[in-house]
Amino acid sequence: MTTPENTPAATATATGDAIVPDTKDWTWVLERACPDCGLDSAAVAREAVPGLIRDNAGAWVAVLAGDEEELRRRPRPEIWSDLEYACHVRDVFRLFHFRLNLMLDQENPDFPNWDQDETAVAERYAEQLPQEVSVELDEAAQVLADAFERLAAEQWQRTGNRSDGARFTVESFSRYLVHDPVHHLFDVTGERV
Repeated sequence: MTTPENTPAATATATGDAIVPDTKDWTWVLERACPDCGLDSAAVAREAVPGLIRDNAGAWVAVLAGDEEELRRRPRPEIWSDLEYACHVRDVFRLFHFRLNLMLDQENPDFPNWDQDETAVAERYAEQLPQEVSVELDEAAQVLADAFERLAAEQWQRTGNRSDGARFTVESFSRYLVHDPVHHLFDVTGERV
């Protein structure tokens, strides 16, 4: 399976049958600002994470209120459509909630792999209904934001590991997470933070 899974440039063929995975390690966003979207994850205070998640979800809801035909259109055959990006962001919110719970419930867990590209094909991202994705994305964001808000001070230092060796505390995990939906919103809108 492909890791790391939260890459800001997932690509696919026009038919959606074969995904060309982006295998870059995006953990560098924890050390410096992203030159594309402009987010400086290192400067994000942990207390700001829930609000950033909710704000981002609101922006996606606005995107998904657009013309359905346009939402399904890929700008180029190898670039996801706005709808496909939105499906990915919804699933990232769900995945990070699952992994956050692992970190809170277990000592230093290893995260199961997630192949984002395989998921896009298997779940038929390009065929999903934008209105349903909008509701699901917003719900997933609210659940995740609420979970971060409930954390006690000591829980921010709990740890978890990705299979490629990347090790996170809940705090670094939260900042790493925030970059993914922000960057994908930039991919779709071209607006930097």
